[in-house]
Amino acid sequence: MADREAPEKYLEGYAEILLDACATGRRLTRTELESRRTEGERAAEAGCALRGLIRDHLAAAQAVRPLPSTGLLLAAVEQAVDAFAEGYERAQHQAVRQAEAARREFIDDLLYGGSDLGRLAERAERFGLRLSQAHAVAVAEGPEPYGDGYPVARGIEETVLARFGNRQILLTTKDGRLICVAPGDQPDVLAYFAKRAYAATGGGRIAIGRSHPGAGGVVHSYEEALNALELAERMALEGPVLHAADLLVYPVLTRDRQAMADLVESVLGPLRKGRGGVQPFIDTLTAYFDSGCVATEAARRLSLSVRALTYRLERIHTLTGADPADPANRYTLQTAVIGARLLGWPGEAGA
Repeated sequence: MADREAPEKYLEGYAEILLDACATGRRLTRTELESRRTEGERAAEAGCALRGLIRDHLAAAQAVRPLPSTGLLLAAVEQAVDAFAEGYERAQHQAVRQAEAARREFIDDLLYGGSDLGRLAERAERFGLRLSQAHAVAVAEGPEPYGDGYPVARGIEETVLARFGNRQILLTTKDGRLICVAPGDQPDVLAYFAKRAYAATGGGRIAIGRSHPGAGGVVHSYEEALNALELAERMALEGPVLHAADLLVYPVLTRDRQAMADLVESVLGPLRKGRGGVQPFIDTLTAYFDSGCVATEAARRLSLSVRALTYRLERIHTLTGADPADPANRYTLQTAVIGARLLGWPGEAGA
């Protein structure tokens, strides 16, 4: 609270400066102006309201005796008050920069786990989070990077907070992405954030991590969301909103990368002998499996005739010995195709 009972503490030397300047008609000296800036800084740091302080300056100028020439007095007051306001604003800007730096440091520690978890939980209270609860993180990316203060980031933050202002929510940016941290038992917050982010980024992609408890839970959920975005890019997954909980099968499949690589090479390696290389066959199998093994739908997705698609499936059977239409072979082929996409197989050299 401002100390309105003692405004004179910020007016020390002010009347003397006015009298001396008016006596000679001179402008305030550099030292006098700096003294007023210093008092302005002190007042800002104490939390005093600038409007009331300016009123105090004007009242003090009226009380100067003997009363100098009105013109000279007004000129001196203008310089003094302007310097005082400059110091006040300088202190406020410095406070804002420090607050922004502290917030950014907190966000970095929160998302990367680079701080003592007990201390992190204490700092989180300042930003409206209670890390003793479970939290989930949504990450949105668009066609361009976004930072704090960008119109897109600011617009989403204002919209989400206007709707859920009384919730414990943190909205920020990191590495060009938009991020929302919310209590794990409030999925409606992240769903709304995803909706707004999708619209604001012109069709971006959003991933939502699972809810995890404790200070480390935010890091875990954030990493899940990032992995989901990476996986979506690699696997060309459809849908603007991805839930990490729905993609758990993929990290399971690649937990033993060498075993998966051996499976892919063993099952799909013979496709290298086909005309046009491996990639057209992988694309065919992907469309076939994604369409529920319905040939007409797979052909439509690939812009092929059903006859051309059927020919490709027959060639796959001939080259690999596995029939995509046979349930006994389908699981092995589909797992190998997923593994190929996850591993980026065969790459340009083996295509």
